[in-house]
Amino acid sequence: MVAAGVLRLDAEHILRPVRLGDGAALSRAYLANREHLAPWEPIRSEAFFAVASQEQHAQQCVEDAAAGRSVRFVIESDDGEIRGRMNLNNIVRGAFWSADLGYWIDASRLRRGLASRAVGEIAGYARDELRLHRLQAATLLHNLGSQRVLLGNGFERIGLAPKYLLIAGEWQDHLLFQRLLEVPLSSPREGP
Repeated sequence: MVAAGVLRLDAEHILRPVRLGDGAALSRAYLANREHLAPWEPIRSEAFFAVASQEQHAQQCVEDAAAGRSVRFVIESDDGEIRGRMNLNNIVRGAFWSADLGYWIDASRLRRGLASRAVGEIAGYARDELRLHRLQAATLLHNLGSQRVLLGNGFERIGLAPKYLLIAGEWQDHLLFQRLLEVPLSSPREGP
């Protein structure tokens, strides 16, 4: 597995892999965004938000990256706080050479282009460093902001997956997107 480096997203933010010792900052980020993320994620137990739980998660991220199963990143602001996540999960080789992309941005950093820049960097990393053929992503039907981010980064809608993920306590339908990484991104597309 190729080690991921630090990528500058803008004057205030970097994109870097999750590392040991991130537990406290991850805990603060999830607590600060608890209400913001609740409609888009599984229901979280109180234990999820604890520093120890998040440090255990960081340890798992490091192990998964070393084994080539996933590469998970944080978006870190210049004050050292975590302002979002970008994850390449379920990396599959063999005949597939693909991964699932997932992400979120801190509520205080929305509509600044941060997600768009980070998704672009992650797609480049997946292509150039991991040598993947394809990225796929799924959004809730009403998550138009995330759909715009994906379309603007060369993803195309490929279908509807009924009751795809257990989000906010319910099995919810999702739109599926993919980007074939060997196809160059010529120009951003318009929204959904």
